[in-house]
Amino acid sequence: VFSKIFSHEALESYLPKIQLVIKDTLRAWSSNPEPINVYHEAQKLTFRMAIRVLLGFRIPDEELGRLFEVYQQFVENVFSLPVDLPFSGYRRGIRARETLQKGLEKAIQEKLQNTQGKDYADALDILIESGKEHGKELTMQELKDGTLELIFAAYATTASASTSLIMQLLKHPRVLEKLREELRSKGILHNGCICEGSLRLDTINGLQYLDCVIKEVLRLFTPISGGYRTVLQTFELDGFQIPKGWSVMYSIRDTHDTAPVFKDVDVFDPDRFGQGRSEDKDGRFHYLPFGGGVRTCLGKHLAKLFLKALAIELASTSRFELATRTFPRITLVPVVHPVDGLKVKFFGLDSNQNEILTGTDAMLGATV
Repeated sequence: VFSKIFSHEALESYLPKIQLVIKDTLRAWSSNPEPINVYHEAQKLTFRMAIRVLLGFRIPDEELGRLFEVYQQFVENVFSLPVDLPFSGYRRGIRARETLQKGLEKAIQEKLQNTQGKDYADALDILIESGKEHGKELTMQELKDGTLELIFAAYATTASASTSLIMQLLKHPRVLEKLREELRSKGILHNGCICEGSLRLDTINGLQYLDCVIKEVLRLFTPISGGYRTVLQTFELDGFQIPKGWSVMYSIRDTHDTAPVFKDVDVFDPDRFGQGRSEDKDGRFHYLPFGGGVRTCLGKHLAKLFLKALAIELASTSRFELATRTFPRITLVPVVHPVDGLKVKFFGLDSNQNEILTGTDAMLGATV
């Protein structure tokens, strides 16, 4: 079922909705007279994308905001020690999950009752239809669990990578300009505007430099540090025997830092993935931002599509600058993110890439 949810056809249908959510968000960021906390806002953006695009829920903005706050409480406490005391993080996480599931149940029921105006099959539609195809009507609890799993998969890691992308574009303006040049050369960006109808899935996948930029962000700032596997047969590693049946953890970050194929590993250099160098092509497991083997991340294509759509919008319709004297320190727990969230001031641009002063809604509405 997950292969259908993240298939080429499904991604093609999600793309226009993803673009709308990103456009709307960047318009709001640009209209804010104060700098924004990029990491916090990126979390809101990816949560909204999961709810509105992936699951097709028609939740009003105010209710969506409340649901986001509850979801954050759930995520913050999901890995708490299982100490069941009244004021423990574990108890807060349980309460948040219960509140969240009530909200999701309401959204699922409304969705099941209201099928008018649907122009694409979202992930929840595919989940429901897959159950019917196998002769098994999914229960409400199964639908809630599946919904929560999809939100969780689309949320934290994508918010982390989105923040890292914006930070690197701030640090490397020449990379941003090279992105713009590629968009112009492919007929996507013209006179400062994205040409209508130019952004199809195949078009985006054909943007080679954009692909290099996203790959390099994920190499240097992989959101998740590693993963767990069960040893299927006894093997030896550096003179140590690892028995069959053991649980082992592999480190994505250490692999990227020590892989011999990468030159100047600490340097942000998208061209390392270009045709001339192709540093990720030597060996199977030197580059694995989404894990490796048969249990690689199922949502990797959706995550990369979202990051590419965000990069295109950033390069096309926004000017942005760091609002602090220095870039913040990066912490790795629970996912890679800047300690203060990354403060950035966004400015809207008109069709000639001129800054628009934030004023009336009419002025802002005319910029997109």
